[in-house]
Parts: sequence; C-alpha cells; structure tokens
Amino acid sequence: MTTPQETTPDNDRPTNGKRRLVLLGITLLFILAIILYAIYYSLVLSQEEQTDNAYVGGNLVNLTSQVTGNVQEIRADETQMVTAGAEIIKLDPVDAEVALRQAEAKLGNTVRQLRERYASASQYDAVIEQRRLALQTAEDDLARRAPLAADHTLSTESVAHARQAVEDAKAALEVSVKQAETARASVSGVSLAQHPSVLAAKADFIQAWLTMRRNAILAPVSGYVAKRSVQVGARVTPGTPLLSIVPLDQLWVDANFKESELQNIRAGQPVRIEADLYGGKVEFHGKVVGMSAGTGSAFSLLPAQNATGNWIKVVQRVPVRISLDPRELTQHPLRIGLSTLVAVDTHDRAGAMLGSPMPSTPVYATQALNQPIHDAESIADGIIAKNLAKSVS
Repeated sequence: MTTPQETTPDNDRPTNGKRRLVLLGITLLFILAIILYAIYYSLVLSQEEQTDNAYVGGNLVNLTSQVTGNVQEIRADETQMVTAGAEIIKLDPVDAEVALRQAEAKLGNTVRQLRERYASASQYDAVIEQRRLALQTAEDDLARRAPLAADHTLSTESVAHARQAVEDAKAALEVSVKQAETARASVSGVSLAQHPSVLAAKADFIQAWLTMRRNAILAPVSGYVAKRSVQVGARVTPGTPLLSIVPLDQLWVDANFKESELQNIRAGQPVRIEADLYGGKVEFHGKVVGMSAGTGSAFSLLPAQNATGNWIKVVQRVPVRISLDPRELTQHPLRIGLSTLVAVDTHDRAGAMLGSPMPSTPVYATQALNQPIHDAESIADGIIAKNLAKSVS
C-alpha cells in the first residue's frame, strides 16, 4: 500500500521570505534606534543634568520699626503691592514730638549757658588787670614808706602793713589768674557754635528729629506684602517683625542636585526651567550662579551624625543657585516656593565650580530709608543762632 507524499505548496515559500525580511527590517530598525539613542545620549543627554528637586527662591524683606511707639495706621495688607519708599505703617507721633521739643529747649539752654561762660572768661581778664593795678599801687605805697621808716619818720608797723598789702595784692592777682585759666579751659580754642556741649545738644536734637520722622515706617523695596503680624494699637519696639515684603523681581531657583551629578556643573552654564505653575507651555531661561558650600543636611538645624553602628549611606544633595531672566519674570510671574524642573547644559565647563567672587558693587541696596539729615542740621543751626545775641568766638 502506498502512502501519498505531503507536498508543500510553492506559494508558501515567498511568505517565509517576506517574514524574514520583515524581521530583519525590525532588527535593523531596533539596532538603528539603539545607535541613534547612543549618539543622542553622547551628544545631548550626557551633556545635561536634570532634576525636579528644584524650587523658586527669593528675598523675604522683614519690615521692622526703628523706634518705639503705638501703631496708629496700617496702610497695606496681605497680597497688596507696595512701592519702595511708600509709608506702610504709621506710629503715634505724640511722644516723638514732645521729645523733639525737649531736645530743642536743651539745645537753646546749652547755648545760653555757654554764652555766660564765654562772658565770664572775658570778665576775668578785667579782674586780672584790676588786681595788677592794685598790686602796683601797693608796691608804690611800700616804696614811699620804706625810706621814711629808715629815718624813723614812719613807724615800723606802718611799713609792715604796707608789705602785707603787697603780699595780699600778689595773692589776689594769683587767684585771679588761676580763676581765669579755669574759666578759659572750657571755652578757649573753639567758637561757641562748635563747642562740644553745643555739638552734643545738637546731635540730641537731630536724633529726636529722626525719631519723629521714623514714626512713619517705609517700604525699603517694591514688592508684595506677606506675613503681616502687626495690629493697630500694638506697642512695637525696635527689631519687632511687623510684616514681610516679597520683591518678585528678585527671584531665583535653588536646584538640589545629587552629589554624583555635580561633576560637570559650572557657574555661567545656561539652564532651562519649567515651573509646575505653567507646565511645559512656558520655558524660563537662566544661568548657574554658583554652588552652595555644603549639603542641605550640613546646614540643617540638627545636622545628621553618621558615627553610628547602624549607618546607611544616603546620597546627599547640594543646592545650586540659578538666576532667572527678569524680562521673563515680568511676563510670567513666579512665587517663592514653587516647584520647577531644571535642566543644566554642561557643554561649557570653563566656569568656576563653586561660584564667582564678590562683586565690587552692592548686590542689593535701597535708598528709601535715607533721611534728609541736612534739613535737621539747618534747623539746629537756626536754633543756635536764635539763642546767640552776638557772635562769640
């Protein structure tokens, strides 16, 4: 009995060939993808460091009082925008006004007392001249009496009285000279207006004038009010925190990179930032400013102590400061504490690893707290001139 042989149709052979070609193509595409990814990693990813452990930072300007007083007015509240130099809080000025009047009276009284001293010093010159004339008279009288006593025309007792009068005149002259020296010691070599006592009283007046002006507490910077803790009627003292001002044009990003990611990060490298507030729709650009001198745990309130038997290694992170473009901040404002995604381009590694040296100009400054001290000096000079009947030098 014969068994029919199984035969494979000829049309199956092309199908197997196509399958092999498809598998070969997929393999080649996979290999190509690996090669392209390796090239991309070598040229791009290996030249970039990313982290999502990054947050927006900024200055938190605490507003405090420079003088003691009761809060009379509060002119700005939470979330409100204030400009540098604007009056935010006003204290009750009554005590300061009274102190200013007392300082004015003290300055005038000091000038008048010194006028008396300067006049007394001039009087002692006249007294000295009077004592010298008295001494000359006593000596002349003794000179007339001495020859008469030699020929017994006058008694010896009369000549003795004349000699005693001379001695008394000399003693009186010496006392007058000492008194004049004492009087001149406090006034000689300086004009009345430049006398130390007048300058001290003038300084007290200027201080009282400044205290009165500082009852108006001004904003040192422009920004938004936050963390207001002061209330109307509260008694505040110098150094008491009243509220905070956040200048949103002075923001940066603190990116906390792992210690294994810091090798290629340098100051000046460009950075791309995405904030969770805007997502991928908005991209911020900045530059690496510098790197912290220690890890976050090293600067914590209770630094970690690893000298224990059950020690486990934890990868440390180091804050990297990244500046932001002010123009982009104006278009898309950020807030302190927002989360961001940071990507640092590490192609250029010529910059410093830690940061740049201190600049020659101030990093932050304000002119809002400056006081017109020359106005106070002019007022004090007017008080001095008013209490001077004439120029004494």
